[in-house]
Amino acid sequence: MYVAVKGGERAIDAAHAWLAAERRGDTGIAALSVAQIREQLALAVNRVMAEGSLYDPDLAALAIKQARGDLIEAVFLICAYRTTLPRFGSSRPINTGDMALTRRISATFKDLPGGQILGPTFDYTHRLLDFALMAEGEAPLAAPPPPSPPHRGGGEAPLPATLPHLDTPVPPSPLVGEGWGGGGTPAPVPHVTDFLNRDGLIQSEVPSDATPPDLTREPMELPASRPLRLQALTRGDEGFVLSLAYSTQRGYGRTHAFVGELRIGTVAVEMDIPELGFAVDIGEIEVTECETVNQFTGSRTEPPQFTRGYGLVFGQTERKAISMSLVDRALRWKELGEDFIGAPAQDEEFVLMHADNVQATGFLEHIKLPHYVDFQSELELIRRLRAEAITQREAAE
Repeated sequence: MYVAVKGGERAIDAAHAWLAAERRGDTGIAALSVAQIREQLALAVNRVMAEGSLYDPDLAALAIKQARGDLIEAVFLICAYRTTLPRFGSSRPINTGDMALTRRISATFKDLPGGQILGPTFDYTHRLLDFALMAEGEAPLAAPPPPSPPHRGGGEAPLPATLPHLDTPVPPSPLVGEGWGGGGTPAPVPHVTDFLNRDGLIQSEVPSDATPPDLTREPMELPASRPLRLQALTRGDEGFVLSLAYSTQRGYGRTHAFVGELRIGTVAVEMDIPELGFAVDIGEIEVTECETVNQFTGSRTEPPQFTRGYGLVFGQTERKAISMSLVDRALRWKELGEDFIGAPAQDEEFVLMHADNVQATGFLEHIKLPHYVDFQSELELIRRLRAEAITQREAAE
């Protein structure tokens, strides 16, 4: 920003002071702490961490407080801070099959090994204001007992010999506990798409040993690989990705999708230590993973089969993960041999170049800064064109 008139710097300082006063609000009310934001506004914290591409609940909560609740401004603060951090190395790919689950649902199979875990969700609540939350000194609610022990994936998953049908109950795994407080033993919880993959009914993912590019350190290049597209989508603005996903469901794309599985939980992060010669566990993060099962595809050489969409986001961020998986599937039209029907969600450049809310916000909001010189040139041009038009009209008369 530049100072266009004398005294502009003092005005900016005064604006900053006013902003700080507005952020604090009524001093007769206790100040909101970062810990309160982290614990009680967790979904907002998760969004800031995901779109800021930095997993740190405390810093995300601080950014929300500093931004007065403006989540996009908070994401901007986190992104700016992240660029100052040194890079010590790269972690191993996380294994979501070894996730300690707090929520796991499938819209394709009702009865499946491992069971469905509703977890903390708004899905089954009435959208009615709870005025009890406004009560002063409300008593803390008793939390439900945690799974004992938690449902944990990984290992050899006990898969059925054949694909379970929607109307055919599948016997639960003998390793699975009774659910909330059931007192079972740790059990592998397989991914639902493994059932389809065993029967060849879903397109297989081709593993790659290539190191994916890092979008936080390298500029995006088009055409983009799928790992790069997924990075852009998981960091993208939730509203933008949601809008694109909704457009695909309304016919502007090829994503007649079912949620094969949506799972939320904590997963270990491991990092190779060259001095030790092995990987060490450096902590756990909470993630949301979504796999969608999409419409049939096939060719003269390949039998019809389902295709996949994928989403993985920091924290409990269900809406974003589902949206991401739908847009991911729409962007795969070329590799799956489909036709481009002109849908916005199929246009890689349109999607990836407009998903980043920091870039979009910066470009949008810069127009409210002084543009006096630019406007004066436009003003002079309009005046000259008007004068020429008036002269021509008078000559014609």
